[in-house]
Amino acid sequence: MSDFPKAEDPWSREQADRLLRVVEDMFHRVDVEALVHGFTEDCVFRFAEQPERRGRAALREFFTARLARQKGYRLKKTLLALDRNVLTNLWEGTWQDRDTGKAMAGLGRRLQRLAAGRPADVAGHVRRSIAQRARAA
Repeated sequence: MSDFPKAEDPWSREQADRLLRVVEDMFHRVDVEALVHGFTEDCVFRFAEQPERRGRAALREFFTARLARQKGYRLKKTLLALDRNVLTNLWEGTWQDRDTGKAMAGLGRRLQRLAAGRPADVAGHVRRSIAQRARAA
């Protein structure tokens, strides 16, 4: 799984779900280039407390830094809503923090506007990002 699915407006639920599975796979493989090239050249993105940024170069910088910190990142996306070319998904992620070694988990929502069959405008809201306690074996 490596190519973003293409669709014309309006997207079907099946196409949107396929997009989420492809994105999960790219994150699991830490394939920054595939992630970046799935977005439009003039993409706009906002994640959590980060300022709005534009373009693939900024997106590459963001994903590279993020995935360098998040070791063993595992992602699950669930489609919540779809309206023509706008989708909302719930994401749940787990990883080990590179600097502290702590097990981490995050949960949030993403709103994506799709253009030319690719994400063009992405806004993310993090509901929770917490350190998990190590469980005694």
